[in-house]
Amino acid sequence: MNTLIAKKVGMTQIFDDNSAALGVTVLDVSDCRIVQVKSEDKDGYDAVQLTIGTAKNVNKPISEHYKKYNVEPGQGLYEVPIDPDSGLESGMRINVIDFFEIGQKVDITGYSKGHGFTGVMKRYNFKGQKASHGVHKVHRAGGSIGNASYPGHVFKGQKMAGRMGNEKKTIQSVTVVGIDEEKNYLLVNGSVPGKKGNIVQIRSAIKLPSSDGSNATSGKIIERSEAKTSVSEEE
Repeated sequence: MNTLIAKKVGMTQIFDDNSAALGVTVLDVSDCRIVQVKSEDKDGYDAVQLTIGTAKNVNKPISEHYKKYNVEPGQGLYEVPIDPDSGLESGMRINVIDFFEIGQKVDITGYSKGHGFTGVMKRYNFKGQKASHGVHKVHRAGGSIGNASYPGHVFKGQKMAGRMGNEKKTIQSVTVVGIDEEKNYLLVNGSVPGKKGNIVQIRSAIKLPSSDGSNATSGKIIERSEAKTSVSEEE
């Protein structure tokens, strides 16, 4: 599995070895958990359903789905593909150290901040009309939107006032600059789409795949589960 979901905590800054300040975004993966594991034999493809946080209101079908796998209802279900021998199980909590490492490039997808209905100056950075004498109250108006009798209509895609933001955006090839194993935090350089508390998807950078094309994270999970089994047998 090369995709996780996390909650945006906010932005802060850290200092590198040269004492240069670096703006980073903190992503919380601590409450990310697996709901359902799908397999090729039963479902026709290999994938897992992830959820995070706690849901306030859950309808009956979704509630029964969570109850079937003995998982607390979360804020939405996100399905991501996995390898057949990933070693993942329902109810398993996700540790970010098993999937990403410092220096790795990742793509982050989320919904941008919503600004509601905005004018052309805020939405498209229009200059606006003159603010001097002789100009009526059209200082922030968009101006002309078309021609006269020909073509007789407004062209598609004309920049006008309208709803701004709340769109699905992806920031590509972001660098992982830090991992807090205790809090299960992931620190990435730069900004991330959305406001604080928004859920974002983190996946390995599609433009910078691993050299051998393999998924190393599956091995980490299997090794950890085998280590726990050996410890329990010794006890």
